[in-house]
Amino acid sequence: MKKIVVFIIGFVIFLSATAQNEKINTLSEKEKKEGWRLLFNGKNLDGWRTFQGREITGWKVIDGVLNNSGVGSDHGGDIITREKFQNFELELDWKIAPQSNSGIFYHVNEKIGTAIYESGPEYQLIDDNGWPDKLRDDQYSGANYGMHAPKNAIVKDVNDWNQARIVVNGAHVQHYLNGVKVVDYYLWDDDWMQLKEKGKWKDYPYYGMALKGPIGLQDHGGLAQFRNIKIKVIK
Repeated sequence: MKKIVVFIIGFVIFLSATAQNEKINTLSEKEKKEGWRLLFNGKNLDGWRTFQGREITGWKVIDGVLNNSGVGSDHGGDIITREKFQNFELELDWKIAPQSNSGIFYHVNEKIGTAIYESGPEYQLIDDNGWPDKLRDDQYSGANYGMHAPKNAIVKDVNDWNQARIVVNGAHVQHYLNGVKVVDYYLWDDDWMQLKEKGKWKDYPYYGMALKGPIGLQDHGGLAQFRNIKIKVIK
């Protein structure tokens, strides 16, 4: 009897995990009608390439989840969409390992610099609670990295999935973390220019100046995982 109960419990867990896995990286009929489409098919890196055409050495897809190399120090190369976007809503789930660091980029410009972070604004991803060094306010998850600190951000445990949402409509940009708006700013206004000139990007004149560009994911400091990457173009 005990063996039967154990078998049934195990089978139920298996079915639950299988059903959950089938649901990721898909769109509902409602989302399709609203104009959403997937940027990651859950199987491979079709539609993506490396920043500035370098070799993809570390990224892999495991059970429908996109993983960077996990090694850190930019080992696997940053990846970007083959398509460029200007105005859009982007949503994705992300999870980061202890003491790891990554980012989501937009309006990436491959013609400048040698690294993705020198070109396009970054939605910061980091182990907020376990990072070994003291973080600046603009380095926490959900931040416009190096520019705007997140407000009212609540990050889940490192073992749980978080949801990021980025809305870019003209110069207006909003970052959401787990359903809460944490950053709201305007590209190129006086406040933005002052922050740029006084901060990390003062020596990068072309940083954040592109009107359009690919979406990017970073392989920077430890393991970061992504799934359910979808976008809706704002017309």
